Amino acid sequence: MIRKAIISTLFLSASALVLASCGGGQPTDSDAVVLHRGNSSEPLSLDPHKASGTWENNIIGDMFIGLFTEDVSGTPVPGMAASWDVSEDGLTWTFTLREAVWSDGEPVTADDFVYAWRRIASPATGAQYVSLLYPIAGMEAATRGELDPQEIGVRAIDDRTLEISLVNPAPYLPGLLTHYTTFPLPQHVVEQYGDEWVRPANIQVNGAYRLEDWRTNNFVHLQRNEMFFDNENVCIDDVYYYPTVDNSAAGRRVRNGELHINNDFPGQQLDFLRREIPDYVRIAPYMGTIYFSINTDLDGFSNPDVRNALGMAIDRHFIADEILRAGYEPAYSLVPPGVANYPGGVRAQWADMPIEARRERARELLEAAGYGPDNPLRFEYTYRATRDNPRVAPVVQNDWSAIAEWVEPELIVNDTQIHYDNLRAQDFQIADGGWIADYNDPYNFLFLGEYSSVPMNYSRYNNPEYDALVTEANRELDLERRGEMLARAEQMYVDDMPIIPIVYYVSKNLVNPDVTGWEDNIVDLHRTRYLCLASASEAGTEGEGG
Repeated sequence: MIRKAIISTLFLSASALVLASCGGGQPTDSDAVVLHRGNSSEPLSLDPHKASGTWENNIIGDMFIGLFTEDVSGTPVPGMAASWDVSEDGLTWTFTLREAVWSDGEPVTADDFVYAWRRIASPATGAQYVSLLYPIAGMEAATRGELDPQEIGVRAIDDRTLEISLVNPAPYLPGLLTHYTTFPLPQHVVEQYGDEWVRPANIQVNGAYRLEDWRTNNFVHLQRNEMFFDNENVCIDDVYYYPTVDNSAAGRRVRNGELHINNDFPGQQLDFLRREIPDYVRIAPYMGTIYFSINTDLDGFSNPDVRNALGMAIDRHFIADEILRAGYEPAYSLVPPGVANYPGGVRAQWADMPIEARRERARELLEAAGYGPDNPLRFEYTYRATRDNPRVAPVVQNDWSAIAEWVEPELIVNDTQIHYDNLRAQDFQIADGGWIADYNDPYNFLFLGEYSSVPMNYSRYNNPEYDALVTEANRELDLERRGEMLARAEQMYVDDMPIIPIVYYVSKNLVNPDVTGWEDNIVDLHRTRYLCLASASEAGTEGEGG
């Protein structure tokens, strides 16, 4: 792709108007191709070891690239890896790195990967997502302070050769290595600036874009990284990410031309949007599940019968069809349909019961657990203020109240970041949330039930039998047998109900038809490096011909 430098007067005027209306404060070159993206929430951090949200992944994945990355279809493809070999037992992967540099011109080396993974392994880093890397030998022990991070199973054989040793075979490793927790870090920068290394003035990156500016609760501004190894195939010069907590307002900004993209919209507005801007609406299957976490360490909620009672009382079909709409499906398991290497078929044992029969059974279970008029079941249900959660909350409250007059749920609303901080700190009773897979494999869902995954295991589910079965499955080289074992583990998990599955996600995006290179995919990742604007390309072609 040849970057076009000549853009029509009309397009430039529109871009300038958009920038001004969205609050962008940095001047942009008059011939720059500028993209404006709505992005759910304000990033808590742009440090790959401190981030934990999809909205952070969207930005970080534009700035950094790991051994593998996603193509336009969301499929793992080589990133920093030029080639690799896998040992016969599947436990040792050896990578040869491509020649690449950081944005300051320093080479990206195998030592940058080793440094990054030792850093995330250190308890001092406080990485929320480190359990994702437990397949790496020694990683779990290091995060628990039982092993020096220097001893984990990664080493640099030379500047361009990296070796990874695993605890178990991991056929899903290329997918895992697309995740931001596995990205290299510029050791020379992190060591110089410490926690301040991610400031715009300090940060160095190896991806398609570098951080130009970050104005809290306003925008994150990225600019093309001219040192990126594939820079010649990048079209967009500047991308602005805006925290769009209010999806209704974000939808208006898309319709008004202030945003090219917003990564969600209220399901209740689907008919309106399809009528007003039909070419903008993008809905696709998504590898994620909305579920409620139950604090199993609390009295009452330690009883699986109580948890099942609350789970079976919820009318998922009403929530999916009438509240969320847009193709959501009722969920009776954690792992959604269509995940690779998995037979599926796991369901709560009461899933096919009519809702009224389920509520009657729920009442019986709660009465058997000691609840009733003289001992009411009172609890707080905490939910996020974003997306469709405020519309779902009163429906769920009514569902629980319908069990009996002595079931008394109280609604508590929180900011998204505070909400997830409380979940990780176990400061909740029942709380909404969701999981969107980091790679296409059932283990990326089922690790959430392992006790070793605390604090990502928000419920603090602790079942040694479950943990042992998942571990055994991950030692199995035969993918079919492994999938069957993981399905047995999930059935155990669903029967115990430490989480209440609600619906399976769909991705919902509003994308201006002028944006080219967008492809709906199951992981809902759309890196800016693959996108362009038709108006820019057309103007460039005209200018080149003149």
